[in-house]
Formats: sequence, structure tokens, C-alpha cells
Amino acid sequence: MKFSELNLDPALVSAIQKTGFDDCTPIQAQAMPYILDGKDVAGLAQTGTGKTAAFVLPLMERILRARPAHGEVSDSEKEIIEKRAFKDWKPQNFILVLVPTRELAEQVQDNIIKFSAESGLRGFAIYGGTGYDKQKEALKNGVEFIVATPGRLIDLYKEHLVDLKQVRAIVFDEADRMFDMGFKDDMKFILQRVPRERQFLVFSATLNFDVLNTAYQFGSEPVEINISRDQAKAENVKDQIFHVGNAEKPQHLLSLLKVHNPKQAIIFTNFKMNVEKITKFLIDNDVPAMAISSLLTQAQRNRVIEQFKAENHLNILVATDVAARGLDIKGVDLVINYELPMDSESYVHRIGRTGRAGTTGQAFSMVGEKDIESLTRIEDYLKHKIEVGYLENDQLLQEFKPFPDRFEGHYPKSLDGERGDRGPRREGGPGRGGNRDRGPRREGDRGPRREGGRGPRGENRGGENRPPREERKGASAQKSDGPNPRHAKRPEHGAKAPAHGQQKRGDNRQGQGAHKRHEPRKGASATRRPPAKQTIGKKISSFIKKLFS
Repeated sequence: MKFSELNLDPALVSAIQKTGFDDCTPIQAQAMPYILDGKDVAGLAQTGTGKTAAFVLPLMERILRARPAHGEVSDSEKEIIEKRAFKDWKPQNFILVLVPTRELAEQVQDNIIKFSAESGLRGFAIYGGTGYDKQKEALKNGVEFIVATPGRLIDLYKEHLVDLKQVRAIVFDEADRMFDMGFKDDMKFILQRVPRERQFLVFSATLNFDVLNTAYQFGSEPVEINISRDQAKAENVKDQIFHVGNAEKPQHLLSLLKVHNPKQAIIFTNFKMNVEKITKFLIDNDVPAMAISSLLTQAQRNRVIEQFKAENHLNILVATDVAARGLDIKGVDLVINYELPMDSESYVHRIGRTGRAGTTGQAFSMVGEKDIESLTRIEDYLKHKIEVGYLENDQLLQEFKPFPDRFEGHYPKSLDGERGDRGPRREGGPGRGGNRDRGPRREGDRGPRREGGRGPRGENRGGENRPPREERKGASAQKSDGPNPRHAKRPEHGAKAPAHGQQKRGDNRQGQGAHKRHEPRKGASATRRPPAKQTIGKKISSFIKKLFS
């Protein structure tokens, strides 16, 4: 199908022609007619197949057709308007597009800007890690599209800056990823507050049961479009695995880059602490590389992406899965997995960064002993074995600077002379909703609480194996017939100590009691205080001596 066959508004037709698009991709050809008719859609397609345009263009068409017509309108135009236009569209109405990452928000916003050049439609990307002022001003001035990560959107909603009752269509882009990242409750929070009669669209490379179940739960019955039911990854991506030991991965990484000499390459690692190590290793070996992960501020991440997209010598990007989705960079011809991802869908999305828009690409994965289980899951998901590759001995580099053995706490000085800012930052970055927009946020991710609330009190005070209070009381009574200073009433804070001479110097019971406080105890409580803890007892004994001497 060609775009010209869709009878779109002239402003959209002009914008499409300027982009050079002519034929619709399969997901566009199948999804756009349903969206133009106002139906709910759940679209499943591989990455790089034009899913963003598949929902942006028809939604723009529906808004434009809702505008008052100028001049005479033919009967055919009236029929199109009646069928497609949003009914009673008001200036404060808008389309809400929810995305899991900031990079994907910027990509969708770029598409909105590109296709609205002739129509005057406005959109704005809202996400954490950046200031609120520009976002608040954009919302105040009014927009037809809001592209947002869930965390920042909820923050603005709670400040009464976003009226979710004005949503006329809601889009979940990469919905499965949002569920994986822990946004399920946020998505339900938003769906509960938008009108039930809105149009509901879901697009992703993989659709799981939870995503569709949520759609049905909130009154949607989407038309399911699956153009890749029997094919998990794109046809034009050739992927191979290399069985290597963990210690051999740096050598193979350098060798693969030398042999294939890519125009643009992305190297994926599972660990953000590894991003710096790999980047430093490549730079040390005269291979220009840049790093992107959640350890960078949003400004740094934007700068890195712009440098990577530009035509220059900075053509290798080292990334965590923060870049696995949403980055639409057509020139990437090689993807290398330094480790295999834990889940199969992430593998599909990683290698989907190459082979986009009809081009061909290669994807290599280095499989060590820790990657075997992941490989089994991925091959089960793909329903075939991945081809095994190898390098000849003469292709393996023998001399190179070693791989860094530790994380330095900051990114190495970049090639443009600007040092990465303040070192590692907590996941989520600045902004009250920042941690919701970054990285996976799963239940219980704050880590286990220490036993006892505010700190390991029992461990510090020898309380792990303390006997019951009655036993301790009895044991103390057997050891001393005299008054036990442990049970004596201590003076109130600020009270004066007894004057010198008020007590008999010959009566040494108090001294004995104080002496017993730091002697090793016998009997039932003998194991309560390990010798290493007696410095506390000495301090207490010294304090009591000062009080009563």
C-alpha cells in the first residue's frame, strides 16, 4: 500500500513527501486503516518497521479532520471527515503517548515534529531528569500530543498541570518494556483517570499476556495485528554467537571490530559498571568509543546520542539496555553483545538496532560460561539455534592494552575534552519522578531491610543469643549479694553528681560493682559480650566512676 492511497489531509501528504516515504511498511498498511476508523489496535511488529509513524500519522489525520473546514467540501471529503474526525474535538484535548524511556520519548517527539511541519500540530516530550519549567510552559500553552514517561507525567498530574480527562486517545509504545520496567501500576493509575471512551493503541515488538489483559480490563477490545507471529527477529539481521571464555571477551571484541570495521556499532553490556570499563578499554586501544547508561545525566546522554548520530569518527557506542529500545539510528550496521541479556525479548530489541528501514546488519554475541542459560532461553524463544561463528588465529589481535579490572567511579575523559560530570549517580537521576523513568524498577528493589529496623542493634550489643530476662536477672543475683549498679537508678540528665565525701571511701561496693561491669561475666550470660566489644563497657564504667567518685 502507498501513502497516497490513504487520502490523508494535504498537510500530511506534503510532510510525508518531504521525508521521502512512499510505500507503507506492513505494520503501517495493516494498522493505519483501523486507527483512521477510530478503532482500538494492538500492533505487534519487529523493531525498525515504522511502528511510530503507524500511530502518529493516523492520529494526526483524525485531529486535522476535526478542524472546521474552509470553503466548499465535496461529498467524498464529507464522508472522510464523518468517518475519521474526532467528535467534538476541543482545543484543550490531546493525544497521550506513553513510553518507557527518555530516548524513546525524544524519538516519538521527533516524528511528531517531522510530520506536523505543514499542519501546525504541536507536541512535547515530558520525562524525568530535566527541569520542570519548559514542560510546565508547554502544557500551559497547549499541545495536541504529549509524549511522556509515566513517572514524570504522574508528578505533573498530581500538581494539577495535566488534565487526564482531556485525553482523546492513549498510546502505549513498547508496552511490554514498560511492564518489564515496573510501570504496570503507573499505567493502571493513568488508565483509571482518562475517559473510558478514548481510543486505545498498543504497539511493541513483543506483546505479552499482561499487556493485552490490561487493555481488556479497561474496556478496550483492540484489533490484534501481528505481522511477525512466526518470526521473532528481523529477516535482514544476521546474528552469530562466539563461544569464548570471559577472559577472552576483550580480545574478541577488539578483533571483531577490526575485522568488520563497522560504520556505526553498538556494544551492549548487562551492567552499567561495565560500560565505563569497555569504553576505557577501547579508547586505550585507539578505538574511539562513547558510553551511555543511567549513570549519565540526561544532558550527557543527549550529547552522546547526538555525537553518535552525527557523521564523525565517534562511531562506536557502548550501552546498557537503556539504549536497546527507542534509538532509531539507521546507520548502525553492527551490534555486539558483550554478554547475552537475561530475557529473550531484550535480545530481539538489541539486535534490532541494526538492519533498520530495509538495510542489512550483523549482530554478534560473545557467550561465556555465565551466558549459557541465557542462550538456551533465547534459542527456545527464537525456535532455532543461532549460528556459531569463529575467528581465525590470524584475525585475533595478540597485542593490546589490558581490560580495566575495576570501576573508576566516573567515565573517562571524552575525546572532545569534556570530562563526565560527577561520577556515578543513583538510578533515575534528578527530578522527583526520575527513578521511575530509568532502568527496571521492580518490586522490592530497595534491597532487604536490616533486621530490627534502624540498624543491627542486636548484633552490635551482643543480643543474638541473649537468654530471657528472668534468666539474666537470676544469674546476676547469684554473682553479687550487694546492690548491682546496673539496676541502680541513674541520675537524670543534667542532675549534679554526689558531692565529694558524701559516700564512705572505705565502702568499696560501688567500686566492685563498677569493676564487675567490665570483667568477663560467668555463668548464663558468659557468651553475651565478645572480648572485642568491651571497649563500650570500659566507657560506661568510666562514666559511672565519674558520677559517683
